[in-house]
Amino acid sequence: MSQLTVYFEDKPDRAIFQSTDFDRIAETLGEAGIRFERWSAGRELGADAGSDEITTAYRKEIDRLISERGYQSCDVVSMNPDHPQKEAFRNKFLAEHTHSEDEVRFFVRGKGLFVIHKDGKVYSVLCEKDDLISVPADTRHWFDMGSEPSFTAIRLFNNPEGWVANFTGTDIAGRFPMLEG
Repeated sequence: MSQLTVYFEDKPDRAIFQSTDFDRIAETLGEAGIRFERWSAGRELGADAGSDEITTAYRKEIDRLISERGYQSCDVVSMNPDHPQKEAFRNKFLAEHTHSEDEVRFFVRGKGLFVIHKDGKVYSVLCEKDDLISVPADTRHWFDMGSEPSFTAIRLFNNPEGWVANFTGTDIAGRFPMLEG
């Protein structure tokens, strides 16, 4: 179940808002300029669905975002608990960073924790299957896939060459709860 927990940036041990209600999550994130939607596949997908099958199933939603925001490309990324470099991949994005373009992720299966640091608050968003999140360009955030990562996500890009993380050098991410499991 998707979940949003909001903290003041200097009080990581005390939530000021928490909800699992999709509409409240979307409204609260929307007020902070963060897009949060729920998508449904155009057809049933098997557990072994490949990239082409996944993008075909969500083509209508992908094309809508491309039309609205001018994204140039999309791909599908997966991570499983048996991946030999899972720890390195997890650690890569646990530190606060920004991107010069939107970070758009749609979860086809599994889960991941996006944590957005904006306007003195920290928005911890547990994204699960059928959730789309779009973190605006130049917004401080980090991502935790957990110690036993299990997800497949569609990624959309403004720049066909992909995106680069620009790390802020702060230690804020280490002060907030991480994704369990």
